[in-house]
Amino acid sequence: MVKIAIDAMGGDFGPGPIVKGCVQALKKKLFTPILVGKKSEILPLLPKSYRDKILIVDTDDVISMSDAATDAVKRKESTIYKAIELVKNGEADGLVSAGHSGATMTLATLKLGRLQHVLRPALVTLMPTKTGRRSVVLDVGANVDSKPEHLVQFAVMGGCYAEDVLKIKDPSIGMLANGEEDSKGNDVTKAAHKMLKGYKGYKGNVEGSDIFNGSCDVITCDGFVGNLVLKAAEGVASTISILIKDYIRKSPVAITGALLMRKVFKLLKKQIDYSEIGGAPLIGIKGCVIVGHGKSDARAIENAIYQSINYVNTGVNEHIISRLGQLKEKEN
Repeated sequence: MVKIAIDAMGGDFGPGPIVKGCVQALKKKLFTPILVGKKSEILPLLPKSYRDKILIVDTDDVISMSDAATDAVKRKESTIYKAIELVKNGEADGLVSAGHSGATMTLATLKLGRLQHVLRPALVTLMPTKTGRRSVVLDVGANVDSKPEHLVQFAVMGGCYAEDVLKIKDPSIGMLANGEEDSKGNDVTKAAHKMLKGYKGYKGNVEGSDIFNGSCDVITCDGFVGNLVLKAAEGVASTISILIKDYIRKSPVAITGALLMRKVFKLLKKQIDYSEIGGAPLIGIKGCVIVGHGKSDARAIENAIYQSINYVNTGVNEHIISRLGQLKEKEN
């Protein structure tokens, strides 16, 4: 049975939504959750019928959002350190954390290590598209400065993720640039573009709009650019939701229309709500680490757990090692 370590204290709202999300996931999936955090706070939140199904690793040190990411390396009694240790020692197959993302990524990279051939791990996010199928975007924050060879590996790893986890056969891969022409982009993307030419599924440069129109399955970019794209998309989605609600409240006709279109609004919310994704996998490391949003509610934690179970069961890491190994042989 898959075992998932969960940082029970890391989110902005404490252990409440994390424990609730864990219980909700147990109602639908067979797995062993290991909650890492303050037992005195976790236990009262657990329904009695679930207490024998959930393991608790008791520790009271929590890396706060104001702490430096590097602090986590020294604080061996912290929730995230102990959770990472569980994965490293084989006591857990995957990890879900809605805590300090920098600390989570730093510890995962240093303690778990990178997969064979991987130069740098990358953070993956899934974006909604008008086709209903989500696009894979990476890196969205693990690396603020990337070299061409890193972008190439992000593209390969993203392709493996799309194939194994999203079940997309022969995914198309694009390089995020300021135009589709070969001459577009900066020095890094231009060099990476040349290196990727001829790689299976690579279609060349793509623009920001291609992330959302469904024309490309995997979009590779530098972590600095990717994080800006992610935060901008979250901001736009939130603003649109607020504007729609505001306009509906001001118009009796709109209220009637909204009542008739409740199903449509529900489907739209599901497409743009980050809680429906759950979190971002840190791809390229040994093991499985899902980095959740600090503001994750129970639904987000539940989906992050599903995502971690799915990641572990697909064997995507072995696929990445094989594909990057083949690429390395061709280069030599």
